Amino acid sequence: MLINLSFANRQRQHSRCLLNRSGMRSELMSQGDKPRMTNTRALVPSGGRGSNGLYASMSSRILSPLLLLLSALLFFFALGNHQLQNSTEPRVAGIATEMHLSGNWITPKLNDQPFLEKPPMSVWLDAAAIRIFGPEPWSVRLASACAGLLGVLLLYSMLRRFGRPASVAWVAAFMLATQASFWSNSRQVGEDALLALGVATALLAFFHASNRLRSDAFSIRPWLLFALGIAVATLSKGVLGLAMPGAVIFAVLVCESLQHKRMVLADWLRPAMFTLLGLTPLLCWLCFLYSQGGVQALKDVLWTNSVGRFSGSFEEAGHYEPAYYYLTKLPEAFLPWNVLVYLGLWHLRKQLMANRYLLFFTLWLSAQFLLLSLASSKRMVYLMSLAPAAAVIAAEYAFVLGERLQARSSDSSFAALISRNQKAIIAAGVVLITAGYLSAALWLVPRADRQSLLPLTDKVHALQLQGRQVALFQPSERLAGASVFYSQRLLETLASDTQLNSFLANADKNVAVMESLQVPRPPLRIIDSVKVGERSYYFVSQAPMAVDN
Repeated sequence: MLINLSFANRQRQHSRCLLNRSGMRSELMSQGDKPRMTNTRALVPSGGRGSNGLYASMSSRILSPLLLLLSALLFFFALGNHQLQNSTEPRVAGIATEMHLSGNWITPKLNDQPFLEKPPMSVWLDAAAIRIFGPEPWSVRLASACAGLLGVLLLYSMLRRFGRPASVAWVAAFMLATQASFWSNSRQVGEDALLALGVATALLAFFHASNRLRSDAFSIRPWLLFALGIAVATLSKGVLGLAMPGAVIFAVLVCESLQHKRMVLADWLRPAMFTLLGLTPLLCWLCFLYSQGGVQALKDVLWTNSVGRFSGSFEEAGHYEPAYYYLTKLPEAFLPWNVLVYLGLWHLRKQLMANRYLLFFTLWLSAQFLLLSLASSKRMVYLMSLAPAAAVIAAEYAFVLGERLQARSSDSSFAALISRNQKAIIAAGVVLITAGYLSAALWLVPRADRQSLLPLTDKVHALQLQGRQVALFQPSERLAGASVFYSQRLLETLASDTQLNSFLANADKNVAVMESLQVPRPPLRIIDSVKVGERSYYFVSQAPMAVDN
């Protein structure tokens, strides 16, 4: 059962008793004082706290290493058994490779042209991994995998600091690691896992810091962690990395101001001040970027690719969907735990105003969901930053269901059977779920290699070994990125038919790679072709000139 502050005095006294046993001080409301919230232990599901709770006999000394082991397996197992897939992986890997080859760590480039869609944190990490481990698919996925692992461990650690039992924190962290979208995106090249880590770090640190303030125990460490989260989020995704935690913090402060019927200026100034500290790394990079690209480079990264994508004014960005797009995607969001998330939100709704802990994670979900729905550009991967909050709601509701099951065990033989064997059932579920994800990583994910550009880049490399110069004709971002990553050299790019004809006429051995829906016609001569999925790529050279008799 959830204990509400408005319950009878007997229940409130029992709650205080539990707090005193755990060595934690109750924070009671007093007339004329700033309202304070009772510790979260007394306001959230009690499962796992008492001797009859789920996992009651399992200590954090067992759960912590187990979580680390399972999470490491989930994120790193078979990380390199498949090639670069979809359109994002080759593009980002190609940008990182160009950064590694050129030594220019300020301006990300693709096809030797500035690529300023996002700040370069993920590209920095990928380029460093290429330099250390070589150009392997697993090396450019390391940053995302590490971000996913750190996000899971961070959630577990912070929930323990919030006073939640080890069992609840463990289940929430495991649910985060096994959310299908979170798991898959943490095993791909890209910046979304880093963004999710930065947002989670900032928000969890903010909540921890504000809890310390309510107990009159100000500490600088949570605020420095908050600033670190802002730095990671903004260096990964720019303005969006600031907006995602900012929307939640704004909603929390507004709710508290309305609840207390007054606005405490210091509560608003502290996160604003440490946000400025967290923006320092981004501002430093922008200064270096300005020295290389001028005002236009700053406009591209701060306005065109941030505000433009949100408002829809940057039409070339794509992914434009109606405002209700994410509502239609709710059945597949947060799988396989989405039913627990939605039922949990409904069940816990009456506790929110009396329970700052549940209110915070509910606002985390709702504020970011609203922000993303208002944006013109929409993709399912953007919901990754909501995953930690969804995992917490799902875990808390799962323990509510566990308490209900135990309460009915005396009246139902089925409930009694489940209660007696709950540890074995949960352990079996953890093993089966983990095995399912590992099996998918080992056998299912590599099946997408049929769409890989590796066969094409192998042919490019073979032609280069023959001493032939190869160029790309109007390449897509995917082709340009894959070619530089796999060949470890920057290929010349031909932007027009005139440049194509001039390049091919310059030497008989010159070859151009072109993607075309139609078979190239003379004066082009096809010397080879590769089909990747539904796309056809042709290797063409200049047709020999006819000799008049």
